[in-house]
Amino acid sequence: MPITLNDVGECVDAVLRRVGPRIVLALPLGAGKPNPVANEFYRRAARDSSIDLTIVTALSLRKPTARSELERRLLEPIVSRVFGNYPELEYVHAVRRNAVPANIRVIEFFLEPGAYLASSHAQQNYLSANYTHVMRDVLSRGVNVIAHLVARRVVQGRAELSLGSNPDITVDLLPLLQEAKRGGRDCVLVGQVNRQLPFMEGRAVLPADAFDWIVDDEASDFDLFCPPNLPIGTVEHAIGLHVSALVRDGGTLQVGIGELGDALVYALLLRHQQNAVFRSALDAIGRGTARHLIEAEGGEQPFTTGLFASTEMFVDQLLDLYRAGVLRRRVYDSLLIERLLASGAIRERFDGRILEALPAAGAGPRLTEEQFAELQHHGVFRRDVEFSKGRMRAAGGAWIEADLDNAECRARIAAECLGRELQNGQVLHAGFFLGPRGFYAALRDLRESERRQFGMRGVAYVNQLHGPDQELRILQRRDARFMNTTMMVTLLGAAVSDGLADGQVVSGVGGQYNFVAMAHALPGARSILCVRATRTSGGRVTSNIVWNYPHVTIPRHLRDIVVTEYGVADLRGRTDQEVIAALLNIADSRFQDALLAQAKAAGKLPRDYRIPEFARENTPARIEKALASHRANGFFSEYPFGTDLTAEEIVLSRALKALQARTATFPGKLLTLAHALLRGRPRTEHTALLQRLRLDSPRGFNERMLQRLVTLSLRDAGN
Repeated sequence: MPITLNDVGECVDAVLRRVGPRIVLALPLGAGKPNPVANEFYRRAARDSSIDLTIVTALSLRKPTARSELERRLLEPIVSRVFGNYPELEYVHAVRRNAVPANIRVIEFFLEPGAYLASSHAQQNYLSANYTHVMRDVLSRGVNVIAHLVARRVVQGRAELSLGSNPDITVDLLPLLQEAKRGGRDCVLVGQVNRQLPFMEGRAVLPADAFDWIVDDEASDFDLFCPPNLPIGTVEHAIGLHVSALVRDGGTLQVGIGELGDALVYALLLRHQQNAVFRSALDAIGRGTARHLIEAEGGEQPFTTGLFASTEMFVDQLLDLYRAGVLRRRVYDSLLIERLLASGAIRERFDGRILEALPAAGAGPRLTEEQFAELQHHGVFRRDVEFSKGRMRAAGGAWIEADLDNAECRARIAAECLGRELQNGQVLHAGFFLGPRGFYAALRDLRESERRQFGMRGVAYVNQLHGPDQELRILQRRDARFMNTTMMVTLLGAAVSDGLADGQVVSGVGGQYNFVAMAHALPGARSILCVRATRTSGGRVTSNIVWNYPHVTIPRHLRDIVVTEYGVADLRGRTDQEVIAALLNIADSRFQDALLAQAKAAGKLPRDYRIPEFARENTPARIEKALASHRANGFFSEYPFGTDLTAEEIVLSRALKALQARTATFPGKLLTLAHALLRGRPRTEHTALLQRLRLDSPRGFNERMLQRLVTLSLRDAGN
């Protein structure tokens, strides 16, 4: 059994005594990190150069920081309120400052997007790997300490431990480490209990003896990292609408991280709950050439069978899909059951005919003890039925031969032993979760019968097909739609999602390649890559659909479906000419002619090719106008799933974002300052907003100038 301590320092002392001064510390990504433990290891190594510390992890999160005085005034109260006493990771700040001591290395395979472009340590120590390969790479680096945040509960006097938010790599890594231990490598598992971490069941639950040390001190509990919901703009809502019509009822859903995933879930809810509004909005933004694809691969009707989610990240909006009855197709960890469901022989409620269908699914005809136990676990046989030596009986009944070829036996089994409804199905498989404070509270408050339907698993299961149970995974993930976000798409169909032309890493490959490849391997599956048609940087608008790019994440031969706010491009099985034409149709019209000229110059399009007229109005103004009436009626809001921000903070965040955009260039700064001096005098209706920034009674020239800049931005925005 593990040694339980209430002091992080004692735990680190014990680990160092056991494994020595060379530490390869593996930490889960995101919210699963035991920050106090990680910080103590970092401090020890920073003080003592004889300790050689390598930290292997991903998505090391930090609280938002301000880039200007106005941002600081807005952010500080929000950060204090939302993130509470969340302890920052000390190595994160050292990496960002390029101040990591020589005896410490921080290796990450997925970075906080855009946060480490100026960090040579992060860029040099980035590990480019598919999510499913990370456990192999961690093992090869000689990992000897795994530290994990854990949830704890007591059931009938017995303590149970769960990896909670992050079974993603750990559950797959531990069996490999057991083999390594038998070969002589010592590796320890440290858990730090946190009472705010939701206790998740299934594969996330580990026996207590899997741990070597447990740090358990209620006074040291800390707030989990809880990023607020980000605002969803018109572009994101339009993309979400297009993608939602590609999702097939009865199929499987994977949702990527960020606003585009949130927008997709909102559109799916609209499709299910407000179908007339959904169809009207889809008409307004235009289906383009996607109408045939929607009819063949997706749908516009409400969901009757419902969806199953097989997704790397369990995003909080999936709970909304569950509550709305969209996420309700259950899958079962039984090849027998999944074969029966796939063949249409049974549904979740069944009768005696299931016994006739079971042999065709691979059971029997004379049931084994293992087959009986599997079927009983999933409700085919009642819990009070016992099995022995090829026979079964209900409590107090006579023994019946478990022979499914025998009609008399089948009749008696159906009458005395058969259940009526499948049990222990799950509506979701996911590798990790991360979300707002309310999401964690909702997971903690789930009834046990509901909690069991959300299956946290390793990414070796969720993110790929191959394994000893490959047929089961294929049957569970029917008609899958894997939706992910990308930064840029080339006109030949390659996607740029993780890095820049000069090799700088923006984020990481993560599981995107896994899901794209799986979409091509699974029957009926499609990969959907979402990209905003343009981006604005330094006051300059550029196209995210480009002719080519020196670095790609998804190669062109894996091209499938690409979606922008302007429509859907079906690239699977298409020639280069057809791919280019389809992508030009969903590019922003301000850049179509230049892209068209590049394609023609390369000989990839005929000289007389013309972009269709219906695609010549791909402008932000058209999309804004298309959704304007729906927004006026309360649909497609910025925060459809709620927010941790106050109404005043929402208004101010919009104003500061607009101010940042107009001052992105030097001429813009001069012009904005001039306008602020002339037109920035505050009005009475601005008092509360200025009070929130502590600018209602400015002191000195700088504060008066800040006040006028904010007022100018508020007035221009109509506030």
